[in-house]
Amino acid sequence: MSKSQTKIEIRLHNTASKSKETLRPLDPANVRMYVCGPTVYDRAHIGNARPAVVFDVLFRFLRHVYGPDGVTYARNITDIDDKIIDRARETGRAIEAVTEETTGWYLDDMAALGVLLPTHAPRATEYVEAMVGMIETLLAKGHAYVAEGHVLFNVSSFTGYGALSHRSLEDMIAGSRVEVAPYKRGPMDFVMWKPSSAEQPGWASPWGRGRPGWHIECSVMAGSLLGETFDIHGGGIDLAFPHHENERAQSLCAHGTDIMAQIWMHNGFLQVEGEKMSKSLGNFFTVRDLLDQGWPGEVIRFVLLSTQYRKPMDWTEKAAEEAMKTLRKWRALVEGIEPSPSAASAVADALGDDLNTPAAIAALHQAAREGDAVALVSGAAVLGLLEPALGGWEAAPELGDAAALIEAAIARRAEAKAARDFATADGIRTALAAAGVTLTDGPGGETEYAVEAGFDAAKLEALS
Repeated sequence: MSKSQTKIEIRLHNTASKSKETLRPLDPANVRMYVCGPTVYDRAHIGNARPAVVFDVLFRFLRHVYGPDGVTYARNITDIDDKIIDRARETGRAIEAVTEETTGWYLDDMAALGVLLPTHAPRATEYVEAMVGMIETLLAKGHAYVAEGHVLFNVSSFTGYGALSHRSLEDMIAGSRVEVAPYKRGPMDFVMWKPSSAEQPGWASPWGRGRPGWHIECSVMAGSLLGETFDIHGGGIDLAFPHHENERAQSLCAHGTDIMAQIWMHNGFLQVEGEKMSKSLGNFFTVRDLLDQGWPGEVIRFVLLSTQYRKPMDWTEKAAEEAMKTLRKWRALVEGIEPSPSAASAVADALGDDLNTPAAIAALHQAAREGDAVALVSGAAVLGLLEPALGGWEAAPELGDAAALIEAAIARRAEAKAARDFATADGIRTALAAAGVTLTDGPGGETEYAVEAGFDAAKLEALS
């Protein structure tokens, strides 16, 4: 680490304490982070992409501060789950075929968004034996019980249950869809092992052939790869309860530790055009849908980072169009410029304040306004932007020399409006629209433009 890098203080919001805390790694030579990854039964939607991109930025930032070899990042793949079993049955395919295909889809789509591969990408099916071992430990310590071929965690045996999500047992029972089963001692007790039928995947265990529950999978994979305690555990806010609450309970009771992770981080929900994403509303988009529509992966990434990770964010076409325009300008400015880590201080300072990506992007805008290409490309690298390998632009409409024609046309339109020659001004707007360029007039008289997917540069010739 350079001296400048060691001065960076990283403060992150800890869900468990409801406050920002200074990151003090348990081992400064090996900062360890675990993030819950995909359940591989279908394409990843844009909401699934948000945690992948958010924690990729944190991974990059930690590597910037502690060095590429100073960070261990594990992001799991859940490849045994009832949703996967159902999808295999619906399609008449083998479970392994479904999980292999969808895992490949996920990795390809995240790569298109510039998401780095984590240090470890464990698959749940590779850790079943260790899951059986942790369940046996919890049984021996009195934190679990066997009932009708199931093994359940006894929530009443752990007084700290609810501390992560800040819910009382009564609130959890009232506010969640509790599975009702006659073999459960308590309504919040959850399954760690369940029996499998002949047609379902299963593994041998002391309680009969069966398969693990979702929560035990992450407890075991995190502990196996990062240790009984580690620095950061992340995921979407929807995982705070019950998944992370249950993970934490299992791990603390099995290991006899006071913490599982020092800091628990959760990103907020994603909406589309101001509404909750749902198939019934017709606003449900997978990452592949957006890529196929011609949005470069870098544009999608930029939009996802334009809102601070803990806040709800809204995916809009207008935001994507503005991102595309910004990234085009920046890419032209930094062409041929190599990044220098020491020139990324403004972005690093912003990210040190609870991963404030909007402030980091504002710092990039400032560097662009000042014409500081080195600071721009260097700060962008920490955010995973403006990288030569980040593709997808070949599917987007190319501007080339047309950018100058558009800017000139906008300037002539402004002159016409100032001279109250509204017929000429309207004609220019109409001609631009026919070419696939949409204008937006701001309250201060400034005009922004967005290039549509059907952009036709040849139609601009009449404006030259």
